[in-house]
This record gives sequence, C-alpha cells and structure tokens, in this order.
Amino acid sequence: MIELAVKVKLPFLWGKAVFKKDSWTNINLIVGPNGSGKTLLAESIAKQFGEFGYSVKFLRAERDGGTFAAEAVSILRTNEAVRTKVQAVLSSMFGKSIVFRDGGADLVPVVVNRAWNVEYNLQEVECHGLKEIITLLVALYANTGNTCIVFDEPELHLHPQFQQFFADELRRVSKRHAKRMYFLITHSPFFIDLRFPEDLLGVVVCHTNREPTHIDSLEKYDEDLFRRFLPRFNTYHKQFFFSDNQIFVEGYTDQQLFTNLLPYVNTNRGIAGTGIIDVGGKDELGVFCKVCSLLGTNSRIITDLDSLFSGKLRDVFCADSRVSLWLEKQYEKQLPFFKTVFTSRELEKPITLEKLIVRLERYLAAIGRELCREDYVPPYSLSVLVEKLIALNQKHGNAENVDTFKTVVLQGVMEHGEKFGEVLAPQLAATIPRIQNLFQMVLAAAASASVYVLPRGCIEHYYTQSVVQYMPVSAKDKLFHLELEHLLSSTAEEIQHDYGELISILESSCAL
Repeated sequence: MIELAVKVKLPFLWGKAVFKKDSWTNINLIVGPNGSGKTLLAESIAKQFGEFGYSVKFLRAERDGGTFAAEAVSILRTNEAVRTKVQAVLSSMFGKSIVFRDGGADLVPVVVNRAWNVEYNLQEVECHGLKEIITLLVALYANTGNTCIVFDEPELHLHPQFQQFFADELRRVSKRHAKRMYFLITHSPFFIDLRFPEDLLGVVVCHTNREPTHIDSLEKYDEDLFRRFLPRFNTYHKQFFFSDNQIFVEGYTDQQLFTNLLPYVNTNRGIAGTGIIDVGGKDELGVFCKVCSLLGTNSRIITDLDSLFSGKLRDVFCADSRVSLWLEKQYEKQLPFFKTVFTSRELEKPITLEKLIVRLERYLAAIGRELCREDYVPPYSLSVLVEKLIALNQKHGNAENVDTFKTVVLQGVMEHGEKFGEVLAPQLAATIPRIQNLFQMVLAAAASASVYVLPRGCIEHYYTQSVVQYMPVSAKDKLFHLELEHLLSSTAEEIQHDYGELISILESSCAL
C-alpha cells in the first residue's frame, strides 16, 4: 500500500462533499456509470500524485492515432528492449512470429510465416485493436522509476481475451515494481481483477450526483469472507461496479422471471441501467450485500423467505444502519405492540431487527412443535402443512432450529391465520396476530436496507401454471420452463394481472 492523502472537490458533480482517500494499492480501479465524473476524479488524483513526486502519464480514451500512438512508435524505434518485449508478447498472443518493420512515418507489425515464405501487414488483415494493445503494452513496459500511469478505458477496441490478457500482464508487471502506481478507468468487467481481499481497497466507485466511495480497511471476518468468495466472483457478477441500479437475486430462475418482468415496471426513476444478477445462492447474496455496503454502492436484493432465518444476508441487513434508523422512527408508534411481545426488561434495550426476528422465531417454533405432536389431528385444510412439517421434523430431528421448518410454519400462519386460531390452544392462538404484525414489520425493516423478501416463500410460489405449496420446492427446473413459456406468450395485460405482486416488488426496488 502507498500512503498518500488525496482530497478532491468537484462541486458541480457532488455539491459540498469531498472525496478523501489516504491509502492506495499498486493497481487502482475507478469505476461507475457514465457521467459520474470518473475521468475528472482521475485527473485530480493524478495531479496530486505528480505534486508528490510521481512522473504522471495519462492515457486518455481519445488516444487512437494521436499523441500516445506517436509516442509509442517513437519508443519502439528507440528502445530495443521494449520493442523486443512487445514483439514477443504479440507473437505469443496471435500465435504467429511478429516483428516491427520501419514504414516511414509508422512502424508496421509484420507477420513472418517462414514455412510458406510469406509476410503480411498485421494491421491490414488482422484486428482493429492491434494499435490499442501496442499502445497499452508500450506504456506499461516503458515506464521507469516512480511512475503513476492512468489508463482511461483500456478496453477500447479490445477483444475480451485481450482485455483479460492486459489485466494479467498489468498485475504481473506491478508485482515487480512496488513503487509504481496504476489507475484504470474502466467499464469492463474483465479489468475488475480482484483475486485477494486487499484488492478491494484499490476500488473507487463513482456515483451519479454524490461523491465517490471506497473501502478504507477490512475487518478480519470480512477478509476471510471475501477470500472464500472471490474465486466464484465472475465477469457477469461484476456488473454492479458500473451501475447503482443492479438488483441481486439468488438463482437463474429468479433472474429470468424478473428480467422478463422488468419492462412492465413503472417508476419515476425508470429502469435504464437496471439489471438482474443471479449470484448462485442465499449466502452469496449476503456477500454481495456486504461488498456493496462497504463500497457504498446502492445494492438492491430480492430474496426468498427463508433468508430471514439464517445465513450471511440476515447478518448483513440486520447490522445495516438504515434498519436501525427506520426502527428508531417507528418506536413510538409501535410501542403498544412491542409491549405485547417483549417484557419491560427487554424494552429497556433498543429494539433491533435481530431481536424482532428472534421473537418471531420463538413463536413459530412453539406452533411448529404443537403441529408435530403425535396426538395432534389437523383439520383437512391444514393437512398438507402438517404433513410437510412432520416430514421436516423427521428428517432434521430438532427441526424447529432449521430455517425451512420455520419458513413453512410462517407460510402456514400467513395463509391460514384464522383457521389456526380455531385449532390451537388459546395461548398459542393468541400469538397468531403477533406473528402477522411482526412479519410485516420485519419485511418493512429489511426493505429499508434495500432487501426485499418474497412474502410467499420463493419465486415458485408466484407461478401461475403450477400449484406450489410450502418449501422446499421440488422439480424446480420443470416448473420454471413451464412458467417461462407462459410468461413469454402472454399479453401485457395478462402479465400485469398474473404477476402483479412480483412487478410491485420490482417497482419498490427500482424506485430507490
């Protein structure tokens, strides 16, 4: 890490806010949506590095055929070591023997095919990105001493494989020169090359109408969490670095359904730049939520009901300061209700979301135990629910501590609230309205942290072509394709009618 205190003010972009950052990694990424001030920020950072004694080079996006291309030609002519290195790298990249020949005003990369005694100009018959990769490589290899070099949109004209190659080459070179600084202003996920938790400290995220954000330091727990997570962090996931409008979901079925429903969302903000990203599981949602929280990006998450009862996501949104603020504002209004579910001693301490969920779990466990009693005979309307709970209890033993078991009890309470009141002992029946109120409060508190829980359970419980009761759900793939076929063949009016609840959840997440 390089310690250099940087302060940047751009009032016309951020108002009175000031961007401050003291620690820098060798490779730093400046990311964010178009128009968020990335280049202006980089210019100010580079200027301050120059004042600190660095030799600064700024490769702007408008470099094709300009000053930097001419400079690259000059270096290739006069610096044999750089020329030899670039020739070797290009030969390796293209799988051909490539040399530079003097073409007067330019140096021409020529392919030499000795087997067929053939030569041809690579610029004329190969890729348009050749000049770009040559300019980037020359800038990378020709730098000496304490250099600060800024690559503005290095992905321009480059095939994704070349982008990945240059990112790898930049990392390799930077390891040998610890005092050199590199900044990449990029919109390409291939340059989000995060392999170690500390790499996140080099990411600066620009936003529309507010100052950039970054991570100052990582707690030991977060380091361990990200070290396990980063190997699964693919280029598709990295979209959230370039827009505040990304919405994360658990799996591909959620991603497909919500993506197809996105055009039917009606918000003042609109849906431009919004994408639905599946992350591959509930725990991964928790990691994405944590990364976004640390980086200051406005992540939105849509998750299954069982996320309330276990996992990293619950830990993250329960600790979110927005949730605490929301609960503080609700306290006076909800105090009469709180007195029905908490003792006077419990109310002496702040009401937290974790506290609300734990109390909800206690009520659900009590009802679950009652429904699983051997001598309990359920009414016909509850028979499927009870069968599901008994099966879970037999499978898990102490099932009341299992998130799926608690989720199924909650699904039953919300669906058959009045019926429960008739078949349970009075003491348990009295908890039904408390459960319902607690549930609505928990949903609202989670939403204050931009986490939207599917109240019915999971995406399959919103399908119109299948009857899906409780969790877990089997044959998900078959059910999904049946539903997707229906969705794609439906009219706009039918979609608004059939999927109104899901569209409403999307609208809530897009309205932020």
